[in-house]
Amino acid sequence: MRKAWGAAALAVMFLGISGCGGLRYSRVSPEAKNFHPRRIAVLPADVRAFPEAKGSIDRLFSETLDERKWFAAVLGGEEIGRRLEADETLRQVVAEYQAKLDRVSFSDPALSRRIGELTGAEALVLVRVDYWNYTTENDKKVGKVSLTLTMIEAGTGNIIWTAGHQRASDYLIMKPDLHDVAKGLIREMIDHMPH
Repeated sequence: MRKAWGAAALAVMFLGISGCGGLRYSRVSPEAKNFHPRRIAVLPADVRAFPEAKGSIDRLFSETLDERKWFAAVLGGEEIGRRLEADETLRQVVAEYQAKLDRVSFSDPALSRRIGELTGAEALVLVRVDYWNYTTENDKKVGKVSLTLTMIEAGTGNIIWTAGHQRASDYLIMKPDLHDVAKGLIREMIDHMPH
């Protein structure tokens, strides 16, 4: 009997520890359970604070989403970036949409719908690089990447999912490649993405 209780206590402790994982922040809209987009557009990452992340983040998101095979088509940040350069209408609509979202936290349904029409996407994914650098935490040198993701239903402007998370890799002499740190972080975050 004592062994059974010990085994049960050990199992409960293990489940409690394994349940501690997850994202630093995640909010899923009730509409997410009925939203299953086939085509998504990942807008170019907002790297204003850390321009050295430009390109890497967009490529990593496209590669990781393509690996999952959840969507029939993934228009990545680099491809959308090329379209933004060539298409004045798309550039204006995206700029206006992002300005409203940044300034007044309003996901304008008319603008998101227009972006969806111009890109052929049912969902938009916004990526913001919150941190991309080497630093010291608790007397340890670390390479750290922090991201915020937002998935929007293009047709309605509803924010389906928002998540924020970070990953750090400590080192003594050889700095970890932030690209590799970001790759692991992106995979972990996408595991939680509605699809």
